[in-house]
Amino acid sequence: MERRELRYAAAMVASRVRPGAGAEVGPLRLRDVDPPELPGDAWRRLRPRLAGICGSDLDTVDGTASRYFEPLVSFPFTPGHEVVGTLDDGSRVVLEPVLGHEARGELPPSLGAAPADGHDYGHLVTGHLKPGLQTGACSDTGGGWSEELVAHTSQLHTVDDDLSDEAAVMVEPLACSLHAVLKADVEPGAKVAVIGAGTMGLGSIAALRHLTEAGDVLAVAKHGHQRSWARELGATVVAEPDETRRAARRLTSSRVIGQGLSGGVDVVIDAVGSAASLDDALSIVRPRGRVILLGLPGKVELDLTGLWHREIELVGAYTYGTECVHGLDRHTFDLTTELVRTAGLDRLVSATYPLDRYREAIAHAAQAGSRGLVKVCFDLRDA
Repeated sequence: MERRELRYAAAMVASRVRPGAGAEVGPLRLRDVDPPELPGDAWRRLRPRLAGICGSDLDTVDGTASRYFEPLVSFPFTPGHEVVGTLDDGSRVVLEPVLGHEARGELPPSLGAAPADGHDYGHLVTGHLKPGLQTGACSDTGGGWSEELVAHTSQLHTVDDDLSDEAAVMVEPLACSLHAVLKADVEPGAKVAVIGAGTMGLGSIAALRHLTEAGDVLAVAKHGHQRSWARELGATVVAEPDETRRAARRLTSSRVIGQGLSGGVDVVIDAVGSAASLDDALSIVRPRGRVILLGLPGKVELDLTGLWHREIELVGAYTYGTECVHGLDRHTFDLTTELVRTAGLDRLVSATYPLDRYREAIAHAAQAGSRGLVKVCFDLRDA
């Protein structure tokens, strides 16, 4: 991915006609390049086996990503941050893509801190690496949509032998869902709504059932296969997007006041991040309830009067790190590995493609819902 403004603008226009079309006209190209150099002794070469395509990747390819990230990217970069791969010693690892303090040659904020832990993100643009929020956005590290990249030892998590590549590649994206569920601080018996049933939404439903004692879970899902998945993973009520408020009203026995409800669910996890989904979230959460923003938003136009009047908490959930569960500190990836294994979430990998079919793979990932897919990955095991 190169910094080519005209091609980026062309991708934006093309994606309005057909999601994923940015791969055909934008600045993304498949090329043979020299592999990245090892930045230091604590770095390893990682050869991807499977590499996922996520929503933020699609936004970048289609030219719709927020300009907020521009200072946190260095060009040219190789996309791909959902990675299970092999090291030189043959061991399999899952990549934690966040380029934390240690990866940039700085002291971690605390002993044993995960790459995303801490209260200052200044290290993301300093140190011996070029700027980059994470692997897949930094020109010095490479990315998962390739045959080889480099990663710091602080980013590597060993994969158990009994875990398939398909299960392992789901750890990173589902760790985001699990982290959001933990930030929601769900009380026993609480009513929870999850808006969106792509990878993040379905992962949130599974995590709610795995880690909390939530009561009813309302899942808002656009497509039939998503509604089936939501029920299988533990949703008790499933609704289409235009039925969101009606379903929440019935579930909570609330009254209608204007376009919103008198009461509502205790917690909403918004796994979409659009103006419409946020508007629904604020309308169906009870006064003094909590909305977790898991889906990646851009610039949205939103009436926040209800947020103020109903004293609603709006909480962002970015990536993962060190979690406190039952009084013990654990890494989100460890918890997520247990979730993937217990719930059999390797099944969410719906389709894989070789790199030379990247345009087709991106188009299918961008249209995953309408095509009956969940997670689309590049398969580099025969590369």
